[in-house]
Amino acid sequence: MFDPKALLDQFLGSKVPGTDDTVRGKAGQAVQLAKDNPLTAGAIGALLLGTGIGRSLTGSALKLGGVAVIAGLGYQAYKNYKAGKAPDASAEPVDPAMLPAPEETAFDIDAQNVDDHFALALVRAMIAAARSDGHVDEAERARIADKLAVSGIDTEAQAFIEAELADPTDLGEIVAAARGEAQRVELYTASRLAIDPDSRAERGYLDMLAGRLGLPDGLVDHIEATVAAAAKS
Repeated sequence: MFDPKALLDQFLGSKVPGTDDTVRGKAGQAVQLAKDNPLTAGAIGALLLGTGIGRSLTGSALKLGGVAVIAGLGYQAYKNYKAGKAPDASAEPVDPAMLPAPEETAFDIDAQNVDDHFALALVRAMIAAARSDGHVDEAERARIADKLAVSGIDTEAQAFIEAELADPTDLGEIVAAARGEAQRVELYTASRLAIDPDSRAERGYLDMLAGRLGLPDGLVDHIEATVAAAAKS
């Protein structure tokens, strides 16, 4: 079985071995690098989906890891919501690496404390969000499969990604993986990090996900504002 937490890190912007940059920063060189020297860490997860996963969070993701970024942003949004603050997407940039650790809360930034089942749900949530606009058709899946084949990514992880892209998303399974309010917030936060909802399909998907997770509109607004602020950091 592949490591879901490592795959989550790759989706949010792992460094490409042999370079000083992230997947996003080296998008034009990543595939050729993979052909010349297969990536032992499969560090082109974000590029493969052709989306904006971790588009502006690569620095923080490199420092913290995917679990910590998702939990930290989710906690910040939840804390502001509970404090009765107004969500403000135009606020000063938020660097997830500088957020206070959510100590003694259900938001856990330590990957070792997060079970693989939930980490896998976070990955699935990001893939589902990324394909919600319908652009991942048969031709796109073939393109992704070709890149996976030369990436050096674990064969089980490769099969998992291809299956998630090919089959209808079981949103019920993803939602059911959350144990408690904090993890429901984290599932939505991960999904929102995967995309900029600039189409009706993407916005509709996120609205449906929020409804299935039972998140109040005010809390969703805070997550949206927090992610938007982090994207400016």
